[in-house]
Amino acid sequence: MVAPMPLAAMRSLVGGEIGVSGWIAIEQDRIDGFSAATDDFAAVHLDRAAARAMGLDDTFAQGFLTLSMLMRLQEGVLPEPEGMTSGFNYGFDRIRFIAPVLRGARIRGRFVLTRVEEVRPGGWQRAVSVTVEIEGEAKPALVAEWIAYFTV
Repeated sequence: MVAPMPLAAMRSLVGGEIGVSGWIAIEQDRIDGFSAATDDFAAVHLDRAAARAMGLDDTFAQGFLTLSMLMRLQEGVLPEPEGMTSGFNYGFDRIRFIAPVLRGARIRGRFVLTRVEEVRPGGWQRAVSVTVEIEGEAKPALVAEWIAYFTV
Protein backbone atom coordinates (compact mmCIF):
# COMPACT_ATOMS: atom_id res chain seq x y z
CA MET A 1 0.00 0.00 0.00
CA VAL A 2 1.23 3.48 -0.87
CA ALA A 3 0.84 6.13 1.81
CA PRO A 4 -1.58 8.98 0.99
CA MET A 5 0.23 11.94 -0.53
CA PRO A 6 -0.40 15.68 -0.12
CA LEU A 7 -1.83 17.19 -3.31
CA ALA A 8 1.10 19.61 -3.63
CA ALA A 9 3.55 16.70 -3.55
CA MET A 10 1.46 14.75 -6.06
CA ARG A 11 1.31 17.73 -8.41
CA SER A 12 5.10 18.06 -8.26
CA LEU A 13 5.40 14.56 -9.75
CA VAL A 14 3.50 15.39 -12.96
CA GLY A 15 5.54 14.31 -15.96
CA GLY A 16 7.41 11.59 -14.09
CA GLU A 17 7.05 7.89 -13.64
CA ILE A 18 5.14 7.09 -10.45
CA GLY A 19 6.07 3.43 -10.41
CA VAL A 20 5.88 -0.05 -11.85
CA SER A 21 3.72 -2.86 -10.51
CA GLY A 22 4.74 -6.42 -9.87
CA TRP A 23 4.14 -9.12 -12.45
CA ILE A 24 0.77 -10.91 -12.64
CA ALA A 25 0.25 -14.13 -14.60
CA ILE A 26 -2.76 -14.31 -16.89
CA GLU A 27 -3.78 -17.96 -16.78
CA GLN A 28 -6.53 -19.71 -18.71
CA ASP A 29 -8.87 -19.87 -15.71
CA ARG A 30 -8.86 -16.04 -15.54
CA ILE A 31 -9.54 -15.84 -19.30
CA ASP A 32 -12.36 -18.39 -18.98
CA GLY A 33 -13.85 -16.50 -16.02
CA PHE A 34 -13.77 -13.23 -17.93
CA SER A 35 -15.46 -14.93 -20.88
CA ALA A 36 -18.22 -16.17 -18.59
CA ALA A 37 -18.65 -12.77 -16.91
CA THR A 38 -18.84 -10.84 -20.19
CA ASP A 39 -20.39 -13.40 -22.57
CA ASP A 40 -17.30 -13.10 -24.78
CA PHE A 41 -16.88 -16.67 -25.96
CA ALA A 42 -14.68 -16.03 -28.99
CA ALA A 43 -12.87 -19.28 -29.71
CA VAL A 44 -9.42 -17.63 -29.91
CA HIS A 45 -9.64 -16.98 -26.16
CA LEU A 46 -10.82 -20.46 -25.21
CA ASP A 47 -9.56 -22.95 -27.81
CA ARG A 48 -5.88 -23.49 -28.57
CA ALA A 49 -6.61 -24.83 -32.07
CA ALA A 50 -8.57 -21.69 -32.94
CA ALA A 51 -5.75 -19.49 -31.63
CA ARG A 52 -3.17 -21.45 -33.61
CA ALA A 53 -5.29 -21.15 -36.74
CA MET A 54 -5.01 -17.39 -36.25
CA GLY A 55 -1.21 -17.69 -36.17
CA LEU A 56 -0.72 -17.49 -32.39
CA ASP A 57 1.02 -20.03 -30.18
CA ASP A 58 -1.83 -20.25 -27.67
CA THR A 59 -5.10 -18.74 -26.49
CA PHE A 60 -4.93 -15.13 -25.38
CA ALA A 61 -6.64 -12.74 -22.99
CA GLN A 62 -9.42 -10.48 -24.14
CA GLY A 63 -8.22 -6.88 -24.49
CA PHE A 64 -10.86 -5.79 -22.00
CA LEU A 65 -9.56 -8.37 -19.51
CA THR A 66 -6.11 -6.82 -19.79
CA LEU A 67 -7.64 -3.37 -19.38
CA SER A 68 -9.61 -4.49 -16.32
CA MET A 69 -6.36 -5.62 -14.69
CA LEU A 70 -5.38 -1.95 -14.26
CA MET A 71 -7.26 -1.91 -10.95
CA ARG A 72 -5.02 -4.71 -9.64
CA LEU A 73 -1.86 -3.40 -11.28
CA GLN A 74 -2.19 0.06 -9.71
CA GLU A 75 -2.37 -1.34 -6.16
CA GLY A 76 0.68 -0.32 -4.21
CA VAL A 77 1.84 1.97 -7.04
CA LEU A 78 -0.55 4.91 -7.42
CA PRO A 79 -0.89 7.04 -4.29
CA GLU A 80 -4.21 8.43 -3.14
CA PRO A 81 -4.34 12.13 -2.31
CA GLU A 82 -4.19 12.94 1.36
CA GLY A 83 -7.64 13.84 2.70
CA MET A 84 -9.52 12.10 -0.11
CA THR A 85 -13.19 11.63 0.78
CA SER A 86 -14.27 9.80 -2.38
CA GLY A 87 -12.80 8.66 -5.65
CA PHE A 88 -13.78 6.77 -8.76
CA ASN A 89 -12.79 6.00 -12.33
CA TYR A 90 -13.67 8.88 -14.62
CA GLY A 91 -12.65 7.21 -17.85
CA PHE A 92 -9.98 7.05 -20.53
CA ASP A 93 -8.86 9.55 -23.12
CA ARG A 94 -7.15 6.90 -25.22
CA ILE A 95 -6.78 3.13 -25.14
CA ARG A 96 -4.81 1.09 -27.65
CA PHE A 97 -4.44 -2.70 -27.58
CA ILE A 98 -0.98 -3.30 -29.06
CA ALA A 99 -0.12 -6.99 -28.57
CA PRO A 100 -1.99 -10.07 -27.34
CA VAL A 101 -1.38 -11.46 -23.85
CA LEU A 102 -0.98 -15.19 -24.41
CA ARG A 103 -2.20 -17.67 -21.81
CA GLY A 104 0.38 -17.94 -19.02
CA ALA A 105 2.12 -14.66 -19.87
CA ARG A 106 2.91 -12.22 -17.08
CA ILE A 107 1.98 -8.54 -17.27
CA ARG A 108 2.83 -5.46 -15.25
CA GLY A 109 1.82 -1.82 -15.31
CA ARG A 110 4.14 1.17 -15.75
CA PHE A 111 2.52 4.44 -14.61
CA VAL A 112 3.44 8.04 -15.51
CA LEU A 113 1.53 10.87 -13.86
CA THR A 114 0.42 13.25 -16.61
CA ARG A 115 -2.04 15.57 -14.88
CA VAL A 116 -3.43 16.53 -11.46
CA GLU A 117 -5.87 19.42 -11.60
CA GLU A 118 -8.76 20.86 -9.68
CA VAL A 119 -11.80 20.79 -11.97
CA ARG A 120 -14.26 22.25 -9.42
CA PRO A 121 -13.84 23.34 -5.81
CA GLY A 122 -12.70 20.25 -3.92
CA GLY A 123 -13.02 18.06 -7.05
CA TRP A 124 -9.86 16.86 -8.73
CA GLN A 125 -8.83 14.76 -11.71
CA ARG A 126 -5.67 12.70 -11.92
CA ALA A 127 -4.52 11.34 -15.27
CA VAL A 128 -1.89 8.67 -15.70
CA SER A 129 -0.36 7.26 -18.81
CA VAL A 130 -0.19 3.53 -18.29
CA THR A 131 1.65 0.93 -20.30
CA VAL A 132 0.87 -2.73 -19.65
CA GLU A 133 4.04 -4.62 -20.44
CA ILE A 134 4.29 -8.31 -21.28
CA GLU A 135 7.28 -10.04 -19.73
CA GLY A 136 9.89 -10.86 -22.38
CA GLU A 137 8.06 -9.05 -25.18
CA ALA A 138 9.17 -5.89 -26.99
CA LYS A 139 5.62 -4.64 -27.60
CA PRO A 140 3.28 -3.78 -24.72
CA ALA A 141 -0.17 -5.30 -24.36
CA LEU A 142 -1.80 -1.89 -24.14
CA VAL A 143 -1.26 1.79 -23.61
CA ALA A 144 -3.90 4.08 -22.13
CA GLU A 145 -4.51 7.50 -20.61
CA TRP A 146 -6.49 6.72 -17.42
CA ILE A 147 -8.42 9.40 -15.55
CA ALA A 148 -9.66 9.25 -11.95
CA TYR A 149 -11.85 11.79 -10.15
CA PHE A 150 -11.59 12.39 -6.42
CA THR A 151 -12.75 14.83 -3.79
CA VAL A 152 -10.77 16.25 -0.90
